[in-house]
Amino acid sequence: MQVTYLGHGTISIDVNNKTLLIDPFITGNPLASDIDVNTLKADYILITHAHQDHILDVETIAKRTLAKIISNYEIVMHYSAKGFDGHPLNHGGACVFDDITIKYVNAVHTSSFPDGSYGGQPGGFVISYNDKSVYVAGDTAVTFDMKLIPMQTKLDLAILPIGDNFTMGVEDAIIASDFVECDKILGCHYDTFPPIEIDKAAAIEKFKYSNKKLLLLDIGKSIQL
Repeated sequence: MQVTYLGHGTISIDVNNKTLLIDPFITGNPLASDIDVNTLKADYILITHAHQDHILDVETIAKRTLAKIISNYEIVMHYSAKGFDGHPLNHGGACVFDDITIKYVNAVHTSSFPDGSYGGQPGGFVISYNDKSVYVAGDTAVTFDMKLIPMQTKLDLAILPIGDNFTMGVEDAIIASDFVECDKILGCHYDTFPPIEIDKAAAIEKFKYSNKKLLLLDIGKSIQL
């Protein structure tokens, strides 16, 4: 698995010769100005919830790539009504495409489209292929439901929001990493706009003090699992 950070909550995962693009928000993020949305690959677009900073570039990318949209029922029905291909999930449910297992798990947040219409209940994803698994928390508070994940899946990476204000902050993300039993964390949903700006060096030290590794990748950079 190759995991690429594309800014804010946008993640690209290359696995089994397929690309999973999660929560594409590129053109609205000035920090991601070096990323060309028209060249991004996507076989599947995974959406955690319907807020604009997670769906802004879904239609542009899906039109070009013909990617299958995977999300909760309400979000998939929204895009299906516009002619896009999609596969709906609900919490606790999983699907398998190209031998990649994608499970939709709980998140504590809100979810509405930019026009205010209902975007279903928010979620996160556990993505597994062969012996590798990644947890994408989406926008969420820390929740005891996270403890269910390691009962079934040994994680190689947890992708957690750390910007506070709209999601959990650094301290709660450390608790979340305990709950999911993963000591390798990729931080996301930080620095994009003032309410979620963080002290990155301090965040790394706090995770290190808890015997965990926090990765804060430059936008466009990748790690290999």
